[in-house]
Amino acid sequence: MSELLINPKATPDQDGSVIKVTPGDAGWKYVGFEVYQLKPGQTFEKETGDLEVAVVLLSGKADAKTNKQSWDNIGERMSVFDDTPAYTVYVSSDDRVELTAITDLEIAVCTAPGKGTYEARLITPKDVLVAQRGYGSLEREIHNILPADKPADSLFIFEVFTPEGNWSSYPPHKHDEDNLPQESYLEETYYHRVSSPENGFAIQRVYTHDKSLDETIVVRDGDLVLVPKGFHPVSNPPGYKLYYLNVMAGPVREWKFTNDKDHEWLLAKN
Repeated sequence: MSELLINPKATPDQDGSVIKVTPGDAGWKYVGFEVYQLKPGQTFEKETGDLEVAVVLLSGKADAKTNKQSWDNIGERMSVFDDTPAYTVYVSSDDRVELTAITDLEIAVCTAPGKGTYEARLITPKDVLVAQRGYGSLEREIHNILPADKPADSLFIFEVFTPEGNWSSYPPHKHDEDNLPQESYLEETYYHRVSSPENGFAIQRVYTHDKSLDETIVVRDGDLVLVPKGFHPVSNPPGYKLYYLNVMAGPVREWKFTNDKDHEWLLAKN
């Protein structure tokens, strides 16, 4: 199995954890990613320390609070495939976040280095810009949870919905060189969900031009793919809807990427 592929636990741990990847686990410096599946009444809590943290409510409802703020009965969708953006709790460093499940709850905990610049806040569906990207079989829907024009110290967070038979993160691009203004270094995770968990799958390729990294990965519902470097397109077979949650962070909060020149010509058709 690819070292870039992280499978979820078949049964959640006592605290609800099904995926937990630290920067040390991934062999990089910036992005941490966790997924929890909680039952009603169960609580997730985390001291942020020197990290900024964004908790994305993938599905279900919860009460949330930090050291200074609280929000009751947040969450709207019961599945990532419901037609609405997620609720997200953003928490700065030197704070604490706690969520108590009201219904069955799945959350993604996204972490990166923080500087304590911004107050904790709730990002609601109306705060999320929904955009269509690409054309034809390259078209997908982007939910901009933490894009470049929204305040954060390190994190970028996006949800991507790829229709059946379509490609996304395509034409392939990379962001693995600290070479601004041409390109920024950003580590990235892809958390995948498939509309038919029993049968569905998708394909993600991660490769560099020199082929020092060249992997083609079969992903199924709940799998996480690490992208330490290289190009990283995704293909969704016919018959299934594909969702993935992207988390990126690096030494500078700028998203500057380079397209694979072998396929860049496709952009001229858009």
